[in-house]
Amino acid sequence: MSASRPAATWRRHLRHPALSARQRGWLSDDGSLTARLRERSSSFAVQVLRQRILRPGADESAALQIAPREWAWGREVLLIADGVPRVFAHSLLARKHARGPWQLFARMGERPLGAALFADPRIARQPLRFRRLDARHPLYRAAIRAAGIEAGSAPYLWARRSVFTRGGKLLMVCEVFLPEAFAT
Repeated sequence: MSASRPAATWRRHLRHPALSARQRGWLSDDGSLTARLRERSSSFAVQVLRQRILRPGADESAALQIAPREWAWGREVLLIADGVPRVFAHSLLARKHARGPWQLFARMGERPLGAALFADPRIARQPLRFRRLDARHPLYRAAIRAAGIEAGSAPYLWARRSVFTRGGKLLMVCEVFLPEAFAT
């Protein structure tokens, strides 16, 4: 299978009969998800789960425009609103780009990445891509494990991802919407 084939499963448009208007609105909003969650809740927190060097999946490498076996910085967090995990976020940056325009990535700590991305006018966002994840996808498994959800209670989760550019360097952010995400 070519490196470009897995990327084809991330779609440009949300065309699925099971999506409600509310879900479609959350998924397709191209503004800051962090800001939207903060506006709709009385408390907001970022729980850092992991931040480490890893080898991205084939479709992630293609999105980052790096070689399939190249190393990347990975960051996984839960976005928690009103004490409830709403979104599992998985972000990747080619290791070779950790200095320069994206040096903030490795030092985010408990600060939301979204706030930093939308505050910098030099950062451009490519169009959102969407995917329905099920138990076969590693991001589905990571998200339900992080949120403490039983797999059977959520047969699938909706996700979106986009690539941000600054100084010609790419950063990919994937947001997996947990079952409680659409309740706010």
